[in-house]
Amino acid sequence: MANIFEDENLIGNRRRNTIFKDKKPLDHRFLPDKLVHRDDQIRDIAKCWVDVLDGVTPSNVTLYGKTGTGKTAASKFAREQLIEAASKENVFVKIEHIRCTDYTTEYQVIAELCNRLGRDVPNRGWTKAEVVNAFRDLFRTNAFGKKLQLIVILDEIDILLDKDGDGILYTLTRTDNVAVLSISNYLDFKNLIKPRVTSSLHDKEIVFPPYGADQLGDILSERAELSFNEDVLEKDVIPLCSAMAAKEEGDARYALDLLKNAGELAFDENAPKVTSEHVKQAKERIEHNKVTEILSTLPLQQQRVLEAILNLTKEGEEITSGKLYDSYMEISKKDAVTYRRIFDFINELELLGIISTNTISRGRGKGRTNIIKLQCDEILLETALFSI
Repeated sequence: MANIFEDENLIGNRRRNTIFKDKKPLDHRFLPDKLVHRDDQIRDIAKCWVDVLDGVTPSNVTLYGKTGTGKTAASKFAREQLIEAASKENVFVKIEHIRCTDYTTEYQVIAELCNRLGRDVPNRGWTKAEVVNAFRDLFRTNAFGKKLQLIVILDEIDILLDKDGDGILYTLTRTDNVAVLSISNYLDFKNLIKPRVTSSLHDKEIVFPPYGADQLGDILSERAELSFNEDVLEKDVIPLCSAMAAKEEGDARYALDLLKNAGELAFDENAPKVTSEHVKQAKERIEHNKVTEILSTLPLQQQRVLEAILNLTKEGEEITSGKLYDSYMEISKKDAVTYRRIFDFINELELLGIISTNTISRGRGKGRTNIIKLQCDEILLETALFSI
């Protein structure tokens, strides 16, 4: 078979591209020369880290904020700036970014840090004590003849803590010359940390508020200038993407995805411009992909709970936990979980953004009731559920 990438149609489309100049700036992982509307947070990180330039271990830091509020980008931006300043002052500092979705145990994190710092450690097979000792040896002697200062960025730390406990924080905060910057989407993630670790962490907290529509518009305008050819975006495209993303809790990643997908739809159609209609189609595409991806990872019992919610929604029912359980039992027959377990499923589905819950009072003597509502399109959910 001939190389598919040498196909004349593919080559022709690339050469006739009138939409994109460079797609990379539309990726949320792209680090621009300036982070719009995050100067204050970057400066706060710098205040915590500046001591390292005097050979002093810096403060531990925790960044809070919902998805798409610039936490990871700000930490990486501050990292680049500190590395540049440290090189000018001949200070030996390393800043390692660890995605806790990829490294989900203390052993894996410490082994990865060892490997990045030049000490070969296997991914498995050693005891925890052997790995920790190998890590701490790096700070006693090093080939550079300088005192190593290490800052570890633990991105989405709540995932690691939930799976493996707080041992990683205990180890890092009890190691000389090591500071930790933790990133979490959840303000209550410290509930996963024991008091003895909290006291040694002694961190400074920085909150990242959601972006407003105007702020998202500024971010998209900056990225669009780098990504799109001149005059291909109709005037209402960026305001529409910004407004839609502002409704998604100020999520800049969502805004960038909308703009990128809208551009790709225009490109696929050989359209001369990206229009608001392309943005609306992009929203449908993103939501479909998101729901399908989430549902494919859910256990069977959670899928059944969602099916029950969908059925009650289509019937126009006000969904209480009692009605939900009855509907779920009809679907599950004899293969069902307990009523109490359903509450865990409801909480997990709410965290994923598929449903919402609201506690209301029925009046004096009648108690309080949880009302459950779908937060995604019914047809989209039904299609995704029955395609799994």
